[in-house]
Amino acid sequence: MSEQHQLLVDLQQQLQQRLAAVQRDLRQHHEADSAEQAQQRENDEVLQQLEQQLQRELLQLHLALDRQQRGEYGLCEQCGEVIAPARLKLLPFALRCQHCA
Repeated sequence: MSEQHQLLVDLQQQLQQRLAAVQRDLRQHHEADSAEQAQQRENDEVLQQLEQQLQRELLQLHLALDRQQRGEYGLCEQCGEVIAPARLKLLPFALRCQHCA
């Protein structure tokens, strides 16, 4: 297994763990007074946004792993040029080179 593949798999596992924790927090029912309920609703909104972001990132990682399996990982899907290693290090699921992004 390549180092890049392991990096993607490790990141995927980390995101799945974070997503599971967020989903657990969202399922918790809190008994509280009206002021606390208002705060909890705000917290739930933040958690829901975080959940959506984590799901998007997991989908992007899944697509990156598919591209890797097909031998297309690290190639810009728009121009076909190699995506800079520094860009992939910062954004491992990048689909486009910096110029095309």
